[in-house]
Amino acid sequence: MQTTEIRNGLKEQWIACHTSQPQVRIRDAARKMGTTEAEILASFAGSCTMQLNKEFPSLIKRLHELGYIMVLTRNESCVHERKGVFEEVAFHGKHVGIVTGPDIDLRMFFQQWAYAWAVFSDEAAGFKDSIQIFDHQGVAVLKVFLQDTSDRAAFEIIVRDFSTTLQPTALSLLPAPPPAVYNDVNADAAAFRKDWSELKDTHDFFPLLKKHNVSRLHALRIAGDYSKQVDNDTVVQLLQRASVHDWEIMIFTGNHGNIQIHTGAIKYILSIPGWINVMDPAFNLHLRLSDINETWVVKKPTVDGLVHSLELYDEVGELIVQFFGKRKPGIPENAVWRDWIITL
Repeated sequence: MQTTEIRNGLKEQWIACHTSQPQVRIRDAARKMGTTEAEILASFAGSCTMQLNKEFPSLIKRLHELGYIMVLTRNESCVHERKGVFEEVAFHGKHVGIVTGPDIDLRMFFQQWAYAWAVFSDEAAGFKDSIQIFDHQGVAVLKVFLQDTSDRAAFEIIVRDFSTTLQPTALSLLPAPPPAVYNDVNADAAAFRKDWSELKDTHDFFPLLKKHNVSRLHALRIAGDYSKQVDNDTVVQLLQRASVHDWEIMIFTGNHGNIQIHTGAIKYILSIPGWINVMDPAFNLHLRLSDINETWVVKKPTVDGLVHSLELYDEVGELIVQFFGKRKPGIPENAVWRDWIITL
C-alpha cells in the first residue's frame, strides 16, 4: 500500500482543466493529469467534498431515503446511467450486495471498495450532489447522483451520519493487481464443452470458468457450438433494431466493484463519431465503438432452456458490455430476442 499525499495545486489544476474542457469526463481527465478521481475529490475536502466512512453495506441500505436518483457505473469503454429508486437491498455474506427493482439493479462486490465520498454541487469544479465509491486504486466503481426531485434533506442526514471526523490530506492507494493467470493453453476443450452443456443456470458459468481455470474469452473460443464470433458492428444493429421494434432487453455493464443492469425497452439512439449512445429519459448508455475488439454470440443451457447473449470484449479480453433478452428465472427466454440473435 502506498500513501499518496494530495499534491499541492491539484484543486486549482482540476478547475482549470474542467473550465477549458468541460466535456471531458473526470476519469479521463484524471489520467491525463497523472492522478486519480479519488485524489481530485480529496483535494476539495472541506469545501465541496467530504469523505465518508467505510460502512459500505450500511450506506447502501440508506440510499432509498434519497428517492429518485441516477446511478452510474462504467468501465474504460462503456458508461451505464440508470435513474430510479433504490428498492430491495440484500447481502450475500460480507462481500456481496444486491439491489433489485424495476429501475435500479446492481451487483456489488465490497472487497473492491475502498473509499466513499459525498460530493456537493460546485459550478467551478463541475461537481453535482452525489455519493461516489472508489476502489483501492482511486478509480470510481459506483456513483449515485441526486436529481431535481431527490430528497436533499435526506442526503444531508446521510452525509452527517457517515462522515468521518478527519478529512484526509493523503490517500492510501494500492497498485493495480497483476493480471490473473489462466490455464488457457493447456485447457481440456472437450471436458470444458461437456461441463458447459450441463449448465443449469447462467450464474453457473463463473464456477465453470474457475473449475477449468480458463479466461472468459478463451472459454468462448473453445466452446464449439455454444459460441460464435460475429462482426463488431452487430451492437449498432442491435440497438437500432431494439429501438425501432420496442424490444425489451437487458444491458449489463460493470467493473470489478459493481455490475449495473438496465431492463426494458430503449428508444432514442444517437451516433456520434466513435460512439453509439442510448439517450432515453431514464436510461443512458455511452459505448466507445473503437474499443470493441471482439463480439460474440453466446449460448448457455439453463433449466428454462437456452439463454443467448451478445458480448463485447476489448483488446485485452475484458468484458465491456453484455446484452440479453428480458427474462427472469423460471421464464423462458424472450422469443423475439432469440429469433433475432440465432440468425447471427
